[in-house]
Amino acid sequence: MQTSYAAGSSSFSRNLLRLAVPIVLQNLVTTAVSSADVIMLGFVSQDALAAGSLASQIMFILNLVYSGISSGVIMLAAQYWGKQDTLTIERIMGIGMRISILISTAFFVLACFFPSLLMLIFTNDRELIATGIPYLRIVSFSYLFMSISQVYLCTMRTIERVIFATAANASALLLNIFLNAVFIFGLFGAPQMGIAGVALATTIARGIEFGICMLDALRFKVIRFRPATIFERNKVLFADFMKYSLPAFGNEVSWGLAFSMYSVIMGHLGSDMVAANAVVVVARNLGTVACFGIANAGAILLGKSIGAGRMDTVKSDASKFCRITFVSGIVGGVFIFLLRPLFLNMADLTPTAQGYLNIMLFINMYYVLGQAMNTAVICGVFRSGGDSKWGFICDTIDMWVYAVPMGFLTAFLLKLPPMWVYFIICTDEFVKIPFVYKHYKSYKWIKNITREF
Repeated sequence: MQTSYAAGSSSFSRNLLRLAVPIVLQNLVTTAVSSADVIMLGFVSQDALAAGSLASQIMFILNLVYSGISSGVIMLAAQYWGKQDTLTIERIMGIGMRISILISTAFFVLACFFPSLLMLIFTNDRELIATGIPYLRIVSFSYLFMSISQVYLCTMRTIERVIFATAANASALLLNIFLNAVFIFGLFGAPQMGIAGVALATTIARGIEFGICMLDALRFKVIRFRPATIFERNKVLFADFMKYSLPAFGNEVSWGLAFSMYSVIMGHLGSDMVAANAVVVVARNLGTVACFGIANAGAILLGKSIGAGRMDTVKSDASKFCRITFVSGIVGGVFIFLLRPLFLNMADLTPTAQGYLNIMLFINMYYVLGQAMNTAVICGVFRSGGDSKWGFICDTIDMWVYAVPMGFLTAFLLKLPPMWVYFIICTDEFVKIPFVYKHYKSYKWIKNITREF
């Protein structure tokens, strides 16, 4: 049911925390799974760690696809939730699932039947390619489960069922950690599978998550999941979904592919750089976990207010939202600093990889603040009003005109030391901050995008 709002920014802060805390916990569990993968594969071998890091880039890209689709669902569904138009929300969920299933199936075919081609994108090291192939073949089946469960859970979060969504996702991911240990090391009589065990654990956990979602769909009646909505034709709503979700989808994929290009660059700088990056990604994810949870919650609440017609509070609420995000970004940097000894001993790295990791952790202490602020404003504030196109253009120019070319230039033409290459790549978030702030202060992003059906 629709949550009543008290007047004032304190009410917004309370509602933001009410939604953000479960989402943050869910993100923490997701990061914990990545951390467990790094720690356990680090005990197997550095090659297993590096190959797992590169092979998981396919899941990273697919998760960005889900994030883009979810952004379209959130932008429209949050505003319709403000109007309490639940039937339209069901149709929006169906449209999101239709697109998700098509793309996930394509990823499944590539990873299951052509894994060596995918690995060749990220590295030319034959040992790493051979190690990553069985991982991709097994984990590809999880893509089919996630195509439905991720959109369903996103819709539940949009209508403020964040506790259920967190419980469903977290229970599956915690099971993933346990199964990782079982299949990697061969516990309880299970075969010792190494890197393939990580893939099998992921697939089983995602299958169980899918089952939880389907069981919930049988009993939850406010927003009903009807398979028929996946195939239902609604030209007006589909046009709206594509209008607002395609730029968000393009934004996530453009940003994600650029981030994957960073992995390509580091993959050609040696396995020491790849292994160090695998650990620092965990540190960065932990440092930004609160920021991203707050961004998701802010997009839902601001979108709901716009859909309900409460335009008078949107500007002040957005300002409060940005201040909270700024503080969370600083806390994230401090968090990385305090846990630095833990990250340095997370995996059995060579002395060279240890030296790289030490410097990369210092860089990420301030990098998380820029990433937090840009994510909150572009993915939270702007998208709450349906403004996804501006972020797409901004991120595409920043990543593909500036960051990626600079990475290739410094790594392969100038042949700078790896840490200089990494430092230059990590200036991407700060280059776009002035442009993001200018668009924010224009308030052109505040729009009611709902219709009467």
